[in-house]
Amino acid sequence: MTDTSDHDGKAEPERTDPRELARNFARLVDQGGKVAVSALQKASAQGGPYSALNELGEATKILGSVVRQWSRDPAKIVEANSKLARSYADLWGHTVRRALGEDVDPVVEPENSDGRFKDDDWTQRQYFDFLKQAYLLTANWLEDVVEQTEGLDERTQHKAEFFTKLATEALSPSNFPFSNPEVVRETLASSGSNLVRGMEHLAEDMERSDNLLQISQTDAEAFEVGRDLAITPGKVVFQNDILQLIEYAPTTPKQHKTPLLIVPPWINKFYILDLTAQKSFVKYIVDQGFTTFIVSWVNPDERLSHKTFEDYMREGILEAVDAVIRETGVEKINALGYCVGGTLLATALAYMAELDDDRIESATFLTAQVDFTKAGDLLVFIDDAQLRSLEEMMTEVGYLDSSRMSAVFNMMRARDLIWPYVVNNYMLGKKPPPFDLLFWNADSTRMAAANHAFYLREFYKANKLSKGELVLGGVKLDLSKITIPVFQMAAREDHIAPAASVFKGSQLFGENVRFVLAGSGHIAGVVNPPAKPKYQHWTGPKKAKNLDDWLAQAEEHPGSWWPLWIKWLAKRSGDEVSARQPGQGALEAIEDAPGSYVKAKQA
Repeated sequence: MTDTSDHDGKAEPERTDPRELARNFARLVDQGGKVAVSALQKASAQGGPYSALNELGEATKILGSVVRQWSRDPAKIVEANSKLARSYADLWGHTVRRALGEDVDPVVEPENSDGRFKDDDWTQRQYFDFLKQAYLLTANWLEDVVEQTEGLDERTQHKAEFFTKLATEALSPSNFPFSNPEVVRETLASSGSNLVRGMEHLAEDMERSDNLLQISQTDAEAFEVGRDLAITPGKVVFQNDILQLIEYAPTTPKQHKTPLLIVPPWINKFYILDLTAQKSFVKYIVDQGFTTFIVSWVNPDERLSHKTFEDYMREGILEAVDAVIRETGVEKINALGYCVGGTLLATALAYMAELDDDRIESATFLTAQVDFTKAGDLLVFIDDAQLRSLEEMMTEVGYLDSSRMSAVFNMMRARDLIWPYVVNNYMLGKKPPPFDLLFWNADSTRMAAANHAFYLREFYKANKLSKGELVLGGVKLDLSKITIPVFQMAAREDHIAPAASVFKGSQLFGENVRFVLAGSGHIAGVVNPPAKPKYQHWTGPKKAKNLDDWLAQAEEHPGSWWPLWIKWLAKRSGDEVSARQPGQGALEAIEDAPGSYVKAKQA
C-alpha cells in the first residue's frame, strides 16, 4: 500500500486492504495456535509461587472475604450501588450533551501520571472518551468500596486493595486491541500486520522465557555489560564463592585516605550504580576523589543452595572489609549499602558492634529497610502458605529463579511495567526501544535457597532485626548499638522500600543519623546525577515522630542529593593521599572490571 494525496497535496490515511486483512488474520490464527501449544507445554512449569495462576487463586480468596463482609450489610451495598449508578447517569448526561455539540467538562479524568490515555483520540473521539470515563468511574468506585470494607484484619485489607488495583489495571480498555484507539488505527492502516508481528513477538518471548513469561521491555541486543554499561575502569582484586570485589581506577591525583566499600543488593546486578558514564554513581564518586570498591555478587546456582544469610554476611561484608583494608593499608573504611545490600550491611554492623569491631567508620544506606512493619506491597507476597510453597520449590532446584522475583516486581507496578509492553509489543507489533535501565532490570539473578528463605522469613515475615530478636553467629543483634555516623536516604515514591518504612528503620540506629528524602522511586531516586538532575530532595530535622511529621518540617532542594552526600562523606574520609591504583596494594588484580560474575546469565 502507498499513501495517496488529495488535491491540496495533503496525505490521506492509508486504506485497509480487505484481502491483506483476511490473509493477516489467517496468519494470526495460525501463529496464535502455535503460541497456544507452546503455552500448554509450559503450563506445568508456570504455576507455583508468584505465578499469575497462583496469584489469581490468592486474589479470588481475598476478594471473596471482601464480598462476605459487604453481604452482611445490605444497606451499604444499596448505597454503594446507588453511588455508582449516579456516576453512570452523570456520564450518560455528559455524553448526550456532547453529542448535541455542547462543550462540557469530563465527569472524571485520569491522573496526570497515568500514561494509558495520552492518545488524543481518548479525548477527541466520543466513543473512546466514553469508554475511558466509564472505566475510570468503575475502577475508582471499586477501589473505594474495597478500601471502605470493614471487619478485615490489616493484612487481608492490604491484600484486598492490592489485588483490586491489579485487577482494575488489567481491565483497562487501553489493554484490549479493539478498545484502544492507537491499536485500532494501526490495525486498519497495516491491514492487521501489526497483530501478526505482535503474535510473533509473543512467541519469541515465550521461547526465551524459563518458567514464567518474561515480556521484553527493551532491545536486549542494544547493550553489552562491559561495553556499554558497567564501563568505569577498574580491576577485580578479590573473589570468593559469592562475590568479586572491584577496585576502581582513580581519576584524580589525590584521594581521600578512607576508602569506600559499596554493597549493592544481591537480587540484581551491581551495575545499576554504574550504568552509562553520564548516569554512573560509581564514576561520580571516583571523580570526587574517593578510593572506591564495589561488591559484584555471584549469580548462584544449585551448587550454592546451602549459602545462608550468615554466609553472605561473613563471606560478603566481612571478607570484603578485610580485603579493602589489606589492599589500602588503612585501619578503617566507610561503607554504603543499597536496598537489601543495606539490610545486610546494617545486620553486619550490628554484629560487629557486639564484637567491638570498629573497622567501619561510617555507613550510608540507600532505600534500605531494617524495620519491615511498613514494607509495602511486597508484604502481599509473604505469608506462611506462600513461603512454604516457595521453600519447597527452592529446595527442589536449589535457588529461586529470576523470573519469580521479576514477576513480583512487575505486578507491583503493572500499569508501568506490564501493560504498556503488552500493548506496544503484542498489539502494536513494535519492538521496545533501547533503554539501559530496563536492560539492567531484565538482567536479573537467581537467589540461593537458604539465604533467600531466611531473608523472607526472618526479616519480612518476623521482622526480627528491628525487634532485637535476630541471632547470627550465636550473637543477638541490636541496631541501637550502631553508633557510627549514618546517612540514610529514602525515595518518596519508592514501592519496594517505602519511604515511611525506611524512616521508621532509621530511628533504630544510634543518635548520629542524617535522613534525606529524594524524589521519585527506588531506582530513579538513587540514580539522579547532578549533571542532569530530574528530581529534587528534602532535608529535615534530626528528630520526628514519623515521616509525615518530618516532611512538615523539611526543606525542599532542587536537584540531586549526590553533592550533599559527598560533602557528608568527605568529612568522614580523612586527609588526601596519593591516588591508589587497583591491584597495586596487597592484593593482585585478577581481571578487568566489571569482572566475570556480573556477566553470568540466568541459565
